[in-house]
Amino acid sequence: MASSLTKAPAGSAATERTFLGHPRGLANLFMTEMWERYSFYGMRALLVLYLATEVADGGLGMKDATAVAIYSVYNAMVYLLALPGGWLGDRVWGARKAVAVAGVVIMAGHFMLAVPAQFSFFLGLAFIAAGSGVLKANISTMVGQLYPDKNDSRRDSGFTIFYMGINLGAFVAPLTIGAIGQKVNWHLGFAMAGVGMAIGLLFFFLGYRHLNEESTRVPNPLPAAERTALVKKGLIWLGVAAAAYAVVGLSGNFHIDWVLWPLTVLGLLLPAWYLFRIRRDKDLTQVEQGRMTGYIWFFVAAAVFWAIYDQGGSVLTLFAKNDTQTSLFGFDFPESWFQSLNPLFVMAMAPLFAMLWVWLGRRNKEPNTASKFATALLLIGGSFFVMMLAQGVASGDTKVSPMWLVSVYFMQTVGELCLSPVGLSLTTKLAPEKYSSQMMGVWFLAVTAGSSVIALLQLVGAPTGTEAWFASQGALALLAGVGFFMYRRKVKALMGGVH
Repeated sequence: MASSLTKAPAGSAATERTFLGHPRGLANLFMTEMWERYSFYGMRALLVLYLATEVADGGLGMKDATAVAIYSVYNAMVYLLALPGGWLGDRVWGARKAVAVAGVVIMAGHFMLAVPAQFSFFLGLAFIAAGSGVLKANISTMVGQLYPDKNDSRRDSGFTIFYMGINLGAFVAPLTIGAIGQKVNWHLGFAMAGVGMAIGLLFFFLGYRHLNEESTRVPNPLPAAERTALVKKGLIWLGVAAAAYAVVGLSGNFHIDWVLWPLTVLGLLLPAWYLFRIRRDKDLTQVEQGRMTGYIWFFVAAAVFWAIYDQGGSVLTLFAKNDTQTSLFGFDFPESWFQSLNPLFVMAMAPLFAMLWVWLGRRNKEPNTASKFATALLLIGGSFFVMMLAQGVASGDTKVSPMWLVSVYFMQTVGELCLSPVGLSLTTKLAPEKYSSQMMGVWFLAVTAGSSVIALLQLVGAPTGTEAWFASQGALALLAGVGFFMYRRKVKALMGGVH
């Protein structure tokens, strides 16, 4: 992230045109991200439902396990591709061009989903995953570039405003895209997501003049020779993959598993390889290597957490469809609306948690990072024990009250607030100097690893949506939380003075 401009800004903080007291460009980035998240979460609210709905009702008629595996692999790839997305911004395009290209790719992907053809649908998913990874890795960098002075008192609140835009888009999306997709036409819902991304791009391009010029700069340009070599390698690997899939396709043996298995394995192996490559780098000091050892503990805990948490859009959505009443106080609603609970709870509770940590900190009672992670694991594990009970109640044709899912999403959101922002902060603190700009992408790989584990369980035939499914994962998370808490002093010792 750049920290200075090559020329002074057009006006001081007192005279420049502002947005809620912040640089004007924040408004455009806020709207861009809000509409991008609107498109992302709107489509995601429909994804598993569309995949698992019978063909006669307009869906693809897939088994629940296959639908969950596709969802999990898609989610894993979004976060996996944040790494090359950040690389493209740092070495090829610069943050501004990377966001612009990514937005166009995402928009195209959503409109591909709107075409009623399977090939177009899955190609669209690939476009959205690739574009989302690039955009996610670069738009936050542009927010930071609006504040050249890292000590600018407006910086943290600027990111808070930006974060609220994310959750606002995620909250509204299922209520609109979900309702239209389920009640009117699936593909019209996917088209609405494309329109949402188009609106986000419009705000982005209209705000070009308000963005920091630093966002157009490529921080570490890729030499021409290195670029040529990478393009050649990429084309070779692409050719090998295309040839292999052509052989499978022409032989009549192609199945979606031919795509899901390689991506699942990649989602498991790449995070492990990347972490241990950094840990074993001889350029790191002894203190940095110790910190990376400590960071691996947090990474594994986060992967366990996200493996359960991200089933909110897959397994829990199918539970909402098959086993939950979609009526409350006489008001009927589509299953996709449950996806609005998490962002609603985040918007309501995030400011309270921020104040809570400050209040406890002033009294020297704030839990340390390891304790917060342990709490998050206990909450996420407890939420799946609640799901185990709900699954037990939903026997036969009995459908449970929607309040079961409301309580589960509430517990998971409290856990998220104990882990997600804390993990982001911890990543910046423990990052070795050599990898300071890459470690945020490494943090996102915890989501990739967690989602890939769920995909793997589905591919090997683990029964989704059973009491055993919820109980086993809940028990694993609870044990991990207890273990993490018991070893918190050992982990703290590895953190090299970082708290």
